[in-house]
Amino acid sequence: MKEYSIIGKPTRNVDGVAKVTGEAVYAFDMTLPNMLYGKLLRSPHPHAKIISIDTSEAEKLSGVKAIITGKDTPGGKWGLWRRFPELCDQTALAMDKVRFIGEPVAAVAAVTEEIAHEALDLIAVEYEPLPAVFEPMEAIKDDAPLVHDDFENNINTTRHIEWGNVDEAFKNADYVREDRFSLSSQHHAPMEVHNALASYDKGSKRLTVWASTQSPYFLQLGLADALKMREGDIRVIKPHVGGGYGGKNSTMPDSVNAALLSMKTGRPVKIVFNREEEFTTTEHRTAMDIAIKIGLKKDGTLVAKEVKLITDGGAYTGLGATTLYLAGTFVTFPYKTPNYRYDGVRTYTNKMWSSSMRGFGSVPAVYAAEIQLDRAANDLGIDPLEIRRINAMTPGYSASGEYTVESCGILECIDKMGKRVKEKWNDLGEDEGIGFASFAYMSGGIFNWIDTPYAFSGAMVKVNIDGTVELFTQASDIGQGHNTVSVMICAEELGIGMEDIRLHPADTATTLADLGAWGSRETLMNGNAVRAAAAEIKKMLVAVARMKLGENIVYDLVAKNKRIYLELRPERGFSYYELVKDAIKQNDGEPLIGIGHYTPHNKGMISPAYGMGIQAVRAKVDRETGLIEMKDVLVVHDCGQPINPPAVRGQVEGSTQMGLGYGLCENMPTDNGLILNPSFVDYKLIRSRDMPTIELMEVPTYEPEGPFGAKEAAEATTSPGAPALANAVYHAVGAEFDSNVLKPEKVLNAIRAKEQKGKA
Repeated sequence: MKEYSIIGKPTRNVDGVAKVTGEAVYAFDMTLPNMLYGKLLRSPHPHAKIISIDTSEAEKLSGVKAIITGKDTPGGKWGLWRRFPELCDQTALAMDKVRFIGEPVAAVAAVTEEIAHEALDLIAVEYEPLPAVFEPMEAIKDDAPLVHDDFENNINTTRHIEWGNVDEAFKNADYVREDRFSLSSQHHAPMEVHNALASYDKGSKRLTVWASTQSPYFLQLGLADALKMREGDIRVIKPHVGGGYGGKNSTMPDSVNAALLSMKTGRPVKIVFNREEEFTTTEHRTAMDIAIKIGLKKDGTLVAKEVKLITDGGAYTGLGATTLYLAGTFVTFPYKTPNYRYDGVRTYTNKMWSSSMRGFGSVPAVYAAEIQLDRAANDLGIDPLEIRRINAMTPGYSASGEYTVESCGILECIDKMGKRVKEKWNDLGEDEGIGFASFAYMSGGIFNWIDTPYAFSGAMVKVNIDGTVELFTQASDIGQGHNTVSVMICAEELGIGMEDIRLHPADTATTLADLGAWGSRETLMNGNAVRAAAAEIKKMLVAVARMKLGENIVYDLVAKNKRIYLELRPERGFSYYELVKDAIKQNDGEPLIGIGHYTPHNKGMISPAYGMGIQAVRAKVDRETGLIEMKDVLVVHDCGQPINPPAVRGQVEGSTQMGLGYGLCENMPTDNGLILNPSFVDYKLIRSRDMPTIELMEVPTYEPEGPFGAKEAAEATTSPGAPALANAVYHAVGAEFDSNVLKPEKVLNAIRAKEQKGKA
């Protein structure tokens, strides 16, 4: 890998001091003069007609300043799949009926939170309960109640992917296996709950919203659709965010109702969810039923795969249509699949809607694919690592127009994993096992479902007369460290220090559009935009340097160490600061401004680049209790050129924790649409003291589409934890699982089933 001045060097986060000292301001912390507090009245029914809403008693309560219901809203619908208006299916408040427990039907603004709560209790709503449906296979039956009248059989959306000759390939396969998996949901559980502060100026008719969001631009578009306003009359500002993980891609119910209340009162209004609301009324990972069939040759070569998948979409679309598409894609990664067929169905049900979550789409799909591959390897007598090596993608691999993989280090990752396992884990004890799972994920999506006319990411660099730089970018840092990455990329391109750059992030009024933090897109997409903007400045400074050196200079000039100089004659050059002054003077005093954009093209239909690798989990199983002890984790990762290595490690550790939690303990049981564990007391997370040691090894590659060769880092590592854990248990005690969440009783039952099968 190329040696850089800043890129690839361990770097402290530019906002790290503010966060650890408590100086960082989150939307949760913000107040404005004369601010009111908003609260939402929510439905107790999963499906019901709204007969009437009587707010008269609540309006009499001293301190109540406004109450709104569906009839008080513009009635605009929003959704993240704006290219398809029929999938924009949400309104600020329920209009005619409610579709899940917790759907908001009214909103109150009062001078204190306590008064707002009291007012909610005084609002009388008359409902007519309707038959409800809670399971996907029940939802698609002809006699099932319709969640949305315009969607026959409650089918929200479908997806078909196919290449090769699948039927013929199965006929010629030496080995065919079919399995079915049922994968449950998982909650984002961020430390900062959903919240928003809205302030409407009645004079200018302009709205400003501060929100805990992953995409200011998405929120701006959604508000414009819901409120029937012009985008330019809405300003969205993203302060620091206390966790998102895919759950804050729209954050509309809090923001839009705060906005409506502010528009009615003429005062700022803040809405903050409590923890129960966070669990029960914000989106979560999509539950899936997956039927998967594979065909292989005797030597383990994969020749065909067929997948049929149905998801529990809940009451609204959200990003669920994207989840359906990504599941159908990443169930094939990172393996060569010459013949493939996928049919996916997303259903409406009377539950809180499911949407994007870290590694969204890939996590359940990888669980099914990696467990089935281990079972096939066992049947064929092939080592689990070897079967992955046999089928691993190679650089340049293309899947019939769906995707093309340029940089690809999966083979090197597998080889490195095999060597390290032999070195480190050659002392397996009784009832201990090692499980493997490969993984891959995108560096942002190519598909323009949000229907934006803008570039996918933009950035602007403005240089002051003293050489200091103002970097404007709408990219969202939600804890993953992109603020630091963008400053590092800008500094590297200009050849200056990070201390010379001041970042102005995530404000729709002052920055160019960016689609936000989801699908690991910011480093590659916004990073390319930042680098392009900085390159425009560098081009101006190089032109001045050439002129000062003489027109006959033909050698390349380099920007490094706060100088611009001849690459082959480093002594001949000028100070960066000197060149900035000269460039501004020569341009009649006009400031130096560089603008960069990035939109991916011609890389298939999914993503411009893919991070990938393999994970191994060592686990011990107690045969008497079914308790699993996670002893150790190894991760070998290809993320291209790491921009900031400590940030990569931190994200890998967080993603691994989330993936293991999905496999071990995180679950959201429901009863007739009611979530039964809406608190940190009952929703079980893996705590820091329960986490095994994680050893991370990098396989550096160079991604030609990424800034300085970088691509997706760490989000991909969410998907292998659960299947690697299940495979470890399988190799330890022979227990097989067709679902996630390996609680002791499930493990114990699987062990006993295996023992009974052996006796038979």
